[in-house]
Amino acid sequence: MCGMISTFTPAVPVQEAGNATLRSLTLAGPAGRLEALLNNGAANAPYAAVVCHPHPKGGGTMQNKVVYHAMKALNGPEFGLCWPVLRFNFRGTGLSEGTHDGKAETGDVLAAIDWIENEFKRPVVVVGFSFGAAMSLLACCNGAYGRSAQKDLRALVALGLPTRAEGREYSYSFLPQCFLPKLFLSGDCDQFAPAADLQRVAATSAEPKKLVLLPGADHFFAGQLEAMQNELANWLKEQLP
Repeated sequence: MCGMISTFTPAVPVQEAGNATLRSLTLAGPAGRLEALLNNGAANAPYAAVVCHPHPKGGGTMQNKVVYHAMKALNGPEFGLCWPVLRFNFRGTGLSEGTHDGKAETGDVLAAIDWIENEFKRPVVVVGFSFGAAMSLLACCNGAYGRSAQKDLRALVALGLPTRAEGREYSYSFLPQCFLPKLFLSGDCDQFAPAADLQRVAATSAEPKKLVLLPGADHFFAGQLEAMQNELANWLKEQLP
């Protein structure tokens, strides 16, 4: 059952303690420098990952709680992947230069993919949460918005993919032509993507794909972050060799 849900409740940012495996760095983005964090992975990790944050107008940053927990699912040894993971702040967020646009952030996603490909020389998985999921899909699936065809992408994960939020509507007409493996992972009480909307988006998307709706979970996976992490890590283990 879905209870009463506020129209907007931003997830609390995570304050990260000093960690030798955590690097603070700057990326060259199309609108200027992008503030970023890299969690180093195992030396023999077969993949690297980029995780993209939710809408900055709602307080979204690379330290968002869902973004942090998604990173841990990809990077933490307890989940069995141990990949290097790059997070970054979209243009105009935190110390990142530029001004929020709403679509041009696809270029920021591609800049992050460029950096991690150059750094680790291995295939990349892209994960986005909310606005970050929308920008990730648009950057990686729609050739009109970037150079994604030149990149070694192996899978896409959309956490809390929005269909309507704070007066903004999101459509994904390019997904029937996107043949990368895709995981759509949301709560069945997501206030920014009614389950029926997300089911329609997934149904029109090209294979391979999987839709997971966590029972009782809202947009921010409140109380269900561990369930989200397990679904994410398990799908990637099943999908990728």
